Amino acid sequence: MNTRSGPALAALFAAAFVMGSAELLVVGVIDLIAADLAVPVSTAGAAVTAYALGIAVGGPILTALTIRSGRRAVLAWALAGYVVATAAPLVTSSAALFLTARFAAGALHGLFIGVAFAVAGALVPPERTGRAIGIVLGGISVSTALGVPLGTLVGQAMGWRAGFVGVAVLGLGALLALLRIVPNVAATGGGRASVQARHAFAPRVLAVLGTGLLLLGGQYAVLTYITPFLQERTGVSSPAVSAFLLAYGVATAVGVFAGGWAADRSATRTLVLGNAALVVALGLLHLVAAIPVLVAIVLVVWGVVGMGLVPSLQYRVLDLAGPGRDLAATLPASALNAGIALGALAGGWTLDAFGAGGPLITGLVVTAVALPAAWATAALRPTTQHTEGVPA
Repeated sequence: MNTRSGPALAALFAAAFVMGSAELLVVGVIDLIAADLAVPVSTAGAAVTAYALGIAVGGPILTALTIRSGRRAVLAWALAGYVVATAAPLVTSSAALFLTARFAAGALHGLFIGVAFAVAGALVPPERTGRAIGIVLGGISVSTALGVPLGTLVGQAMGWRAGFVGVAVLGLGALLALLRIVPNVAATGGGRASVQARHAFAPRVLAVLGTGLLLLGGQYAVLTYITPFLQERTGVSSPAVSAFLLAYGVATAVGVFAGGWAADRSATRTLVLGNAALVVALGLLHLVAAIPVLVAIVLVVWGVVGMGLVPSLQYRVLDLAGPGRDLAATLPASALNAGIALGALAGGWTLDAFGAGGPLITGLVVTAVALPAAWATAALRPTTQHTEGVPA
């Protein structure tokens, strides 16, 4: 193991924390953004969609364009650009420019995280790749539990732009740490983008990506509308909802780190067993919906197993892509964000049609459909044996 892998992974964690905080900060100050930019709340909310589209579409494109560049240089330029895009609200009151900046930030996020996975895997022995992936993902999960609430408090107290400025300042600190600590890592894949794409978009890789889309889509069909569920089905007051969400957020952070360890033990087994546990958790949530204490416990279990699956998804994609793993590293984020968007749409439709319990049934059905897909992908193996970064 590289003796600097610990500090380098910490720097990648810090950068991921910054990006996770900036990604969801809009949610906490959306009313202030709408009022200041003189647009409807729905228009301000489009900033979340623009960011997700940036990750899903822009991330792979930027990765293809930089596929032959040194990984450390790509990380540095991506993070520097991200800081600029995050600070853009300081110099504009235009909703169109704000949405453009959010799309750019999302694209740079997708590029950075994908490259960070490749770098993290190169810093550790093959048998610790899952844990390295978990550390990078952990930065995003911890930001959900800690960074977003703090940024929201700052934004509500000092104006919504202050929250973005704070995140940009943290981003500068993460950039300096990255430049100082993270070693240079050469691109490890097959060179040209066309060569990488042939392996990255192979049917075996797409099958795992499709499973990830179902897993996250099912979860976000429920999670997007968990507040009305807690209020109407569980009888939780509006102020108390935040406590339930905090418990879930902390559980997701724990789940990502535990999931990295589990991926190293067996990514395929983790996906199948974790998916089964997720189906059970959502089923129990439906059964105990009227008992607040049990609902809180189930939310914690859901958070641990639901996010604990993600490192194994990333691990399997990198493994199955073989020589195309530099490009493939960005694809799970694209698939998961597509799943989040589709899940939210499906949950919203069932909420309107069937009430607060509708999204939960939708999520339960979708994650149940994912289970045979997860089981089927367990038999897939890479066609090209490789030894760099991720074990074959």
